[in-house]
Amino acid sequence: MTYLLEVEEVRKAFPGVVALDGVSMRVKPGTVHALIGENGAGKSTLMKIIAGLYRPDAGRVTVRGRTAMIHQELHLMPSMTVAENIWIGREPLTRIGLVDHRALARRTRELLAGLQIDIHPDERIADLTIAGRQMIEIARAVSYESDILIMDEPTSTLSDREVDHLFGIVADLKARGSAVIYITHRINEVFRIAGEVSVLRDGRMVGSDAVESVDGDRLITMMVGRELTQLFPKNNTPTDHVALSVKNLSLTGTFSDVSFDVRAGEIFGIAGLVGSRRTEVAETIFGLRRATSGEILIDGVPVTVDSPSTAIQRGMALLTEDRKMSGLFMPLSVQENMEVTALDGRFITIGFVRQRKLLAACAAVAGTLRVKTPDLVEPVRNLSGGNQQKVLVGRWLLTSPRILILDEPTRGIDVGAKADIHRLISGLAAEGAAVVMISSEMPEILGMSDRVMVMREGRTAGILDGRAASQVDLMRLAAH
Repeated sequence: MTYLLEVEEVRKAFPGVVALDGVSMRVKPGTVHALIGENGAGKSTLMKIIAGLYRPDAGRVTVRGRTAMIHQELHLMPSMTVAENIWIGREPLTRIGLVDHRALARRTRELLAGLQIDIHPDERIADLTIAGRQMIEIARAVSYESDILIMDEPTSTLSDREVDHLFGIVADLKARGSAVIYITHRINEVFRIAGEVSVLRDGRMVGSDAVESVDGDRLITMMVGRELTQLFPKNNTPTDHVALSVKNLSLTGTFSDVSFDVRAGEIFGIAGLVGSRRTEVAETIFGLRRATSGEILIDGVPVTVDSPSTAIQRGMALLTEDRKMSGLFMPLSVQENMEVTALDGRFITIGFVRQRKLLAACAAVAGTLRVKTPDLVEPVRNLSGGNQQKVLVGRWLLTSPRILILDEPTRGIDVGAKADIHRLISGLAAEGAAVVMISSEMPEILGMSDRVMVMREGRTAGILDGRAASQVDLMRLAAH
């Protein structure tokens, strides 16, 4: 058997952490090989070794042909155009050595047309949606015409229609004889697209098999080392007290006449397709955007939320959907990222920060969330994507919010960590917090929500009972 990739007994350690310990895997040409595992299992480290970004401490990697990688965190330059991002360092040149912009645009149009991506080459990355940026990241990787394409969580920001589009691209690559290593936390995608699957846990390869030989429960057990009997724990009981009320909220050109109430102890889901303006509504409630009309009431009292600091003072917290661009301070430590919203009267006395108390609080929250980090002074950029997300959640837990707005709280998080965060959300609601949860994953929104508001094109399409609604009910409102 000829393999495009052979990894043999690879080991890689970082200060305080053994990321990979004797890992081996093989990938055949013309196949999709899924790689799954919890955050911190070593998947991204292994892929960076295969792509040549890291050198292994021991072991051997044999790659036949070129390798391209789509990163979980988008590595695009926002101020540059689509064309410039795709071909950076490979731009066509004129005879005198200048960039041939006409050829650059033509080459980009041909690439995007072949991938059926309807984005203009001259658009700035900063002006694209997160889903649009992800498609450009995919286009850039495909442009290398590599024998091995590594996709790290490529569907985390995509709608169902865009996922279908991506899977069509993958099928085409497979037909050409390329191999695709497909990293995902979505077990259903493994069975939909992959022929083989390998499972990493705690830096070790715990199994590789044909997809047809395993089932979802078996893969989850291999990933987390335990059975997950309840992915969507629910122990909250909504009260009659309306903690947050939004009445006819509008932002000209973005969304119109959005109204809903959230009771203390309730998990209120917001669903909708990409582009339905769910995030914009959340950001307006939190003061990141200024509403053009409408009203926000907290505990029945009309309030003006003109900035995030005002929102925090009112007992609100907002977990943003893009942890890298608008959430974390990547060069700073885990503790610095967590404490940034909590430097208030609890931790400051006569102008001095009570460092011991603050450190203890951060450590307690990190322990509750099971953040995998050598210590709290570790730069947050060194953590896996899922552990970075946990740090972001921990930041807001330190503020003891009464109204918690969560925008895609489990994006890019493995099933074990998802269950942990779901349990935490349910526990916060059980303690009386009002939770607004935006999610693109319909099983999550239905499994966790007491009620679900579906948005479509910036308007409320309907509000459903989360316990009685189905995915068909959600899609009927979201897409029609």
